[in-house]
Order: sequence, then C-alpha cells, then structure tokens
Amino acid sequence: MKKIILFFCIVFAAKGVIAQFETYTITGKVIDAATKLPLQAASVFAQNTTIGTATDQQGVFTLRLQNGGYDLIITFTGYQTATRRITTADALDKNIVIEVAQKEKALEDVVIKSSNEVKDGLEKYGGFFEENFIGKTANSSQCVIKNKDVLHFFFSKKKNRLKVSATEPLEIENMALGYAIKYTLDSFTHEYGTELNTYSGYPLFKDLQPADETQKATWYSNRLKAYQGSMLHFMRSVHDKKIKEEGFEIQLVAKANEIETAIPVEDFYGAINYTKNDSTQVVDISPNQPNMAVLYNRQAPDPAYLLATGDVARKFQLSILTIATDQLIGIEQNGYFFDQNDIVINGYWTWQKVADVLPYDFRPQ
Repeated sequence: MKKIILFFCIVFAAKGVIAQFETYTITGKVIDAATKLPLQAASVFAQNTTIGTATDQQGVFTLRLQNGGYDLIITFTGYQTATRRITTADALDKNIVIEVAQKEKALEDVVIKSSNEVKDGLEKYGGFFEENFIGKTANSSQCVIKNKDVLHFFFSKKKNRLKVSATEPLEIENMALGYAIKYTLDSFTHEYGTELNTYSGYPLFKDLQPADETQKATWYSNRLKAYQGSMLHFMRSVHDKKIKEEGFEIQLVAKANEIETAIPVEDFYGAINYTKNDSTQVVDISPNQPNMAVLYNRQAPDPAYLLATGDVARKFQLSILTIATDQLIGIEQNGYFFDQNDIVINGYWTWQKVADVLPYDFRPQ
C-alpha cells in the first residue's frame, strides 16, 4: 500500500512511519536437530517472494518482509526441508530457533530401490510434466526449466499414478514476467483415473535484469495482467473488503438432488462470514456453502482455456473454491492464506500455473 506525502516539510518523518508500518524484521537461528549446533550457509527464504538469505557462522539469519504472513522455508544440503509459518507478530520474538533434521540416507536408498522409477522418464513424461506444472498459457512459452536432469519420474501401474520428484531445486527462467525461480519441488502427482493434478513446493523468486526500459515495461505489463483476477488478487481484495471494487463477484453453489445451482449474493462479506482481528489484521472467512464461485469480470479468459474447455462464449473468468464446512481460512494483509489443506480449486485458477505465479511482494503500481 502506497502513501502520498502531501507536504515537503514532513517527508523525512513520514518515511520513517511508513517503513515501520509496512515492513517488519524476522531474526532467528538455524541449528542441527540432533547436535543443536548452528548451521552456517543454510538457505532461509519466505516462500513465494523475492526475499531470502543465508545463515552466518552462528546460524543466524535476518529477513525484512512486507507486513503479512509467509511460510518460512529452510533448506540445507543433506537435511530435510523445514517450514514455519510467520506473521508480523513474530517480529517481537527475538529467540526464534529452527531445528532441521538430517535426511535418513539408508531409508532414501530403500525407497529409491523399491520405487517404480521410469528410466527414460524425462523423455516419456517431461513434456506432460511441463504442461501441468509450468502451464499452457501464453507466458508458459517463455518459461523454461534449465536443469531438467534433476527430475525423476515414477509410475505405478497398480494405482495408475505418475509421481515426479527433484533431487535439487528446479531452476526456472520466466522471460515473460522477468523472474528467475528456484523451486524446491516437494511433490507432483497426476492421477490418470481422475485426471487430477496435485503439486506442492517452495518457490523463491529473483528479479531478472531487463535489457532496456522497453523490456522492463513489458515485464511489468505482463505481471499486471497475470495479477488481475488471480487468486492472490482475490485474497487481497477479500482482506481489504474491496471485492466488488476490484472486479470480483462471489456466488454460492448449492447442491440439491445432484444438481448444482449458483446463488448470487448481495452481501459478499456476510456470505463468507467475514471477520477481522484488528490487532493482528488477519481476516477469517467461512463461506455459508462449501462451494463458492469466484467471478472476475474485468478480464476475459485466455482463448486457449476457452478452447480447451469448450466454453468459447464465456466472457469472464470463473473459478470454484471448495472449502470444508468446519474450516476457517485465514488471510493476511499480503494475500497469504493459511489453514488451506482442505481447499480444492477448480476452474480458471487451475489454468494459471507456475508460469503465471507472482511473488507476494508484487504490488500493482
């Protein structure tokens, strides 16, 4: 959120206030879970941002973040990846200690030997993986994985399932949006019976250096287009109570006798049981129906998406969120949302994959 300074005489004081309000600093220490010794040069970054660092000789790290929530990711060669959810309140904790455990090499060897790894997996499944991980949008044609050799493909005939893992973070160059992405792939699974894809991981973004002002402007234009109507855009709009103002509409989807009916609602915030904690600035939502339709009216769907779905006449983007009835979804100021293990996404948002993802620290100018 930008603030406009109206009077020159208060510029210096105002800048100090803005910086204090909009950012916070996290300081912590990374240690070995068994020996309790500090780990130097461990990678520490806020997932889905451009913000990361490495620990010093004492295992200490410091990150300055925009207000909101994040998943803090800690990686170190030979150790399991550790995660910790953080928010602005953690700035007050000066004794954050994160323990990471060594990988069990013997167990890894057993798993590898007993797996169904496909020897020519990259050749056989590489293209399929990229289409379902990078995407099939216009941006995906300018997005490449530079170290495909770290990918391993496993196919189970019994379960009719493809799994993909990576021995090192994937190095992805997105020339459409101007980002280099280091993606620590946790898992990718495709169920052939249901055609369902699930994947998770920890991306760290880095701004590429534009060749000139023209490329810089093109990247920003592409980023803005990717942002508009995205899930990040929607979550921020919900948090700020600007759903309609930002071009979104919410409808609840009711099901009776196996027939689904979309129900328009006048009070968006009542329909999702919107509550906000004024102290933490965290918003909780819990829709009155498990299935919630999210419409974005200011940008037409990608023509390739319409062609793939056969719904060529649709003029707006439509996504469906399915949220368990007993679950609250928390949304932070930056659009980060949590307790989301029971969320299922269908519709247009599933079309936008890694090639169209933006970091949490992207803000439209």
